[in-house]
Amino acid sequence: QVQLVESGGGLVQAGGSLRLSCAASGRTFSTYAMGWFRQAPGKERECVAAISWSGNSIYYRDSVKGRFTISRDNAKNTMYLQMNSLKPEDTAVYYCAAVVSKDRSSYYAMVYEYDYWGQGTQVTVSS
Repeated sequence: QVQLVESGGGLVQAGGSLRLSCAASGRTFSTYAMGWFRQAPGKERECVAAISWSGNSIYYRDSVKGRFTISRDNAKNTMYLQMNSLKPEDTAVYYCAAVVSKDRSSYYAMVYEYDYWGQGTQVTVSS
């Protein structure tokens, strides 16, 4: 089992940057595929980015391509989301998620595919 704790959210002006971190407990972090999701009020939770446990396969939703970068450091049991050129529509609660991966190159972009979730961190982008 793994426990996830997000940090790094906050209030930023449009065009600004934030870096989210997701710290994971457990000794087998490197075998978990990971993802960042977000949920705005009244909307469904959506995958922003996902990464395989090896880090060699990555997914981004179209609206964040070129602005967000997902990465992980298996030695530190931590995943990151660097968010640049933030827009008001990026405002949401951001969650990290983990699932035991079937192989080193698979990523998962659907909510139902994940078994473990963090508590979320609020990101607010003002116009």
